[in-house]
Amino acid sequence: MTTETILSLFLGIGLAASAGFRVFLPLFAMSLASHFNIIPLNESWSWVGGFPAMITLGVAMIGEIFAYYIPFVDNLLDTIAAPLAAIAGTAAMASTLIDLDPMLTWGLAIIAGGGTATAMQGMTSVTRLASSVKTAGLGNPVVSTAETGTAITLSSLSIFLPIVALIVVVIIFVIIFWLFRKFRN
Repeated sequence: MTTETILSLFLGIGLAASAGFRVFLPLFAMSLASHFNIIPLNESWSWVGGFPAMITLGVAMIGEIFAYYIPFVDNLLDTIAAPLAAIAGTAAMASTLIDLDPMLTWGLAIIAGGGTATAMQGMTSVTRLASSVKTAGLGNPVVSTAETGTAITLSSLSIFLPIVALIVVVIIFVIIFWLFRKFRN
């Protein structure tokens, strides 16, 4: 594996993790970065950097962000966001992996990309549910803001500092695991 391939793997994992917080934000960031030649995409995914994809993903991103601030709609979105996050994480990973055999690309995309996005989405769903129960939904805008901020930060780190993004993803997983063990007992 070349350094470029390893960095593309880190980029994909970071964007997939970000898709667990907001489905369309990392895809839009990836589209912008590809359009401006900041990151390379797998040649079969080069259309993502095109103007129509950028506009479509940008509109979807804005709609998703604002919809999470509407009471009860945010919880409804969480129910459909889990499968969408898995798809977005898989797509982000598959599109960023370069110079790999297609079988390896899709295996990594499904397992690492879809799995990472799904794990992050599960954590955000539990957080929103806890906020809804404890604050009658009044704390959900704070949760939404934190999720959007995390998605922006993680997407940016993934594009510009993929190694740092991977470290942040690992730290998030460690914190999730620690909290899970703490609350399970």
